[in-house]
Amino acid sequence: MTNRTPKAKTVKAVPTPEDIARKAIARLKSQADPEKAVQAQRYFKETIASYGLTADDSRELAREMYLLVKDGWSLEEAVELCEILLPNKYLEAKGLATLIFLRFHKEFGRPVFGLVKTWLARDYLDNWASVDVLCPDSLGGLLERYPDLVPKIKGWTAHPNRWVKRASAVAFIKLARRGKCLNAAYQIAGRLFRCEDDLIEKANGWLLREAGKTDMGRLEKFLLRQRGRVPRTTIRYAIERFPESKRRLLLEKTRA
Repeated sequence: MTNRTPKAKTVKAVPTPEDIARKAIARLKSQADPEKAVQAQRYFKETIASYGLTADDSRELAREMYLLVKDGWSLEEAVELCEILLPNKYLEAKGLATLIFLRFHKEFGRPVFGLVKTWLARDYLDNWASVDVLCPDSLGGLLERYPDLVPKIKGWTAHPNRWVKRASAVAFIKLARRGKCLNAAYQIAGRLFRCEDDLIEKANGWLLREAGKTDMGRLEKFLLRQRGRVPRTTIRYAIERFPESKRRLLLEKTRA
């Protein structure tokens, strides 16, 4: 019998964050739709750059990129990818990095809280869509896991950067929807009433609407107590789930 030396298994190299960034940008460019990119601008007051991919296409591309690295990457590499792609001006590049980053949520620890704030303060996430993709899952999960971070995020409501302010509200969206951290959510909302920025007012109304899903009575009492302080944009978002007659009454009773 002839002895044969077993063939060594070929170990496939895991792409680096730089590899994935280059591959992702190439794919985004190849799938670009200039007409849809122009249409995307309608959803933003600030000027954005877009390749014109649909949300489903962007998520599918992020999934493909993640599958290339899921067995070889840790949170460290996902953060490196974000450091490369979040400063990119294109909406889809930011979104792809964020979606891959969120895949490593089980590894999130306290340092991620400060990291996300840094990204926001540097305007890496310089539009409402990018903030809203990242913050409810990343920050929301951390606030639930580490309740001592709640007092820290309350301070974000006074931050000079509008995206940090918006994040302080949207971080609680999924928690409030499940009836969690409601005291903090209402405190955040109250602090943001004085911020005259429609993107903050809308986010705040969204937060209050979600908080009201588990206790409509508490939301109504809160709005009535705060009468005269609640921006009209905020209150219109907040009361969307009330019956029409109740909405009209609350709009009248909360006027300055």
